[in-house]
Amino acid sequence: MSAEPTRVTARTGIALIFASRHLYILFMLLKRRLRPVSLVGVTCGSALLAACGGASSSTPDYSVPAGVGLVVKAVPNIRWDANTYTASAGEIDVFLANDDSVKHVLVVLQDDKVVGDLELVVNDRGDTDRGTITLDAGEYSLYCTIPGHGNMNSVLTVS
Repeated sequence: MSAEPTRVTARTGIALIFASRHLYILFMLLKRRLRPVSLVGVTCGSALLAACGGASSSTPDYSVPAGVGLVVKAVPNIRWDANTYTASAGEIDVFLANDDSVKHVLVVLQDDKVVGDLELVVNDRGDTDRGTITLDAGEYSLYCTIPGHGNMNSVLTVS
């Protein structure tokens, strides 16, 4: 009977980093020889913080406004929530939500050139941004301009 190896995911990696930071602080406090009462408080506080975790798997709290013509979500692993999107030609009300924990900047491209002046920015998990762009029927790309986010490049079909 062999034991299966433990899988380390991004979430467990973040939890380990979070916990190790608190263990280092605890070690430094021990090194200074604090009173036992203070030490118990720090130990319990660190355990509670570590139990809460640094990352959440729940969806951030935001609501999509009524009448939006295109909803795009940035999701974990630096990607949009879909590979393809559709919208109606004309003025399009675009809503961007960040379900990820890093900054994203959405622009619309056609033939690798930015179309219009729409630039939606979401900095942190739960952030949203909204804007409008006028597009003719055709095929476009929804692209994130942050360096290293090149795989955030989905097709937008406007008809």
